Amino acid sequence: MKKLLTTSCLLLSALPMTSIAAECGKVTIADMNWNSATLIANIDRFILAEGYDCDAELVPGDTMPTGTSMIEKGEPDIAPEFWSNSLKAALDRGVEEGRLRFAGAVLSDGGEEGFWVPKFLVDKNPSLATIDGVIANRELFEHPEDPTKSAFYGCPAGWNCQISSGNLFTAMGLEDKGFELIDPGSGAGLSGSIAKAYERGEGWFGYYWAPTAVLGKYEMVKVDFGSGIDEEHFKTCTTDADCLDPKVTMYPPSAVDTVITESFAQNSPQAVSYLSNRSFKNAELNTLLAWMEENQADGEIAAQHFLENHEDIWGSWVSADVAKKVKAAL
Repeated sequence: MKKLLTTSCLLLSALPMTSIAAECGKVTIADMNWNSATLIANIDRFILAEGYDCDAELVPGDTMPTGTSMIEKGEPDIAPEFWSNSLKAALDRGVEEGRLRFAGAVLSDGGEEGFWVPKFLVDKNPSLATIDGVIANRELFEHPEDPTKSAFYGCPAGWNCQISSGNLFTAMGLEDKGFELIDPGSGAGLSGSIAKAYERGEGWFGYYWAPTAVLGKYEMVKVDFGSGIDEEHFKTCTTDADCLDPKVTMYPPSAVDTVITESFAQNSPQAVSYLSNRSFKNAELNTLLAWMEENQADGEIAAQHFLENHEDIWGSWVSADVAKKVKAAL
């Protein structure tokens, strides 16, 4: 009898840890090929593995193939940073068919796009925070090749944002007001033009987005068009290459979600609760991405840096018990 009671007690004492591990089990996480996504994927892997006893593994990912694979094959289990508008119809169909679930917004203020100018210019002349002020002071935004014109840096050819920035350039009549739309040639060319202007204390006016290392490193101000947001027009015309009559509208926030498979959601409710709570502000990610770039850090190193130095952020995503386990693992 004593032997039987001892065995029973041992089994009961092992149950809580076993049940958590069994509940979570093996988890695959898409490691997308841009910095913010790989950072978040590595943070999720560490917290799920160390805090929730998941057998968490990173797998290579990208927007279209990952979304398609999750819908058709049910893997990977988690896409931490999914810009949902790029595959919205297919994702919505996956949710309707019971294959996918939106766990939560990974960016609490959404992906951010707009036209920007350096903050040091706005500090000197606050009117430059508005499109009217930019036009009235166009001489501050020197064209790199033609001194008779002012420069507006658009999106590189072939990018979706080339359409929206070009349509807004047209809607504002910026060409008639002395500006020329410049194709920077590449993402590196666009970010390099900001860095060059900022470090020389020169004017810069153009399109950019967040979260990015550039907006974490260089203080920029988003220009107010004075129009508010017309989301319907933005979707149906501003982003359409064949739009004949674009109107001025601010960029609406882009939906950036954590997408999970329904099978994972059913099997791992505690892990899903973490993913639902986990979100960043653009300003927080901008700073982290700037740190990554300055230190040439990959996603794993940047995740370690974040977890070691920003418990004030991630500690609110998890329970005190989970936070204790994560800190011990660090």
